[in-house]
Amino acid sequence: MCDTCGCNVTPGNVQFAYKPVPAGATTISVLQGLLKKNDDQAEHNRAHFDKRGILAVNLMSSPGSGKTALLEATIAALKSRLNIAVIEGDLETENDADRIRAQGVPAHQIVTGTACHLDAHMVHDALHHMNLDGIDLLFIENVGNLVCPASFDLGQHLNIALLSVTEGDDKPAKYPVMFRGADAVLLTKTDLLAVLDDFDPAKAEGHVRKLANPCPILRLSARKGEGMDAWLVWLLGQLDAQRTRVAAGQTQRPAIQPEGARLHTETA
Repeated sequence: MCDTCGCNVTPGNVQFAYKPVPAGATTISVLQGLLKKNDDQAEHNRAHFDKRGILAVNLMSSPGSGKTALLEATIAALKSRLNIAVIEGDLETENDADRIRAQGVPAHQIVTGTACHLDAHMVHDALHHMNLDGIDLLFIENVGNLVCPASFDLGQHLNIALLSVTEGDDKPAKYPVMFRGADAVLLTKTDLLAVLDDFDPAKAEGHVRKLANPCPILRLSARKGEGMDAWLVWLLGQLDAQRTRVAAGQTQRPAIQPEGARLHTETA
């Protein structure tokens, strides 16, 4: 976390940050305390989702990679079969939440102000504004940023990293924490590859593999519908796995650490 980009203190943890600090406390100890409170809240959020059999999916990427377009296409394909809800995170405006509501599903917008990521407290507050009864899938669209969102557990079960072909194919190498910890990487806007000569999907995939991440790497264009079937099949398989875990009294926790540890399954 840092002081310059605004993610040191967020609207979600500000109530914890400004309590009297014991004499001798260091900045590091205060930040560690904030992270511990975040992780405790994330566990509460995840238990909330598990109790209702919800699969919570965290979408992360740089701005403009196509997260909202992916959600629109996914909702259009699945809303006749599943109940879907969305939490949107942005510094300002309800633009993305309005786009999701236009698809006929509930969406709550979190306006973070200066904070460049969501945290578990913000998500918990959003849940108080949503009716999750009967919901199958909850998508959390994180703030567009390839750094800070990768370090905060929100209570999700899965992390999805998007990389559009309008970005550099070396992004996974430059921002390893996010791509190392992803359960799936989506190469988006692939319909533009025909007019681009500076993005090599094979190189992008190679950088992910060098991070020792064996996750699926799917190529798609949400706008054109290309590659969406593979994404939907994978997503539905993850929902089935979540239902199996819930029936067995288990949960899946993301091990979000600087070294980008993989997700693991534990007994709840």
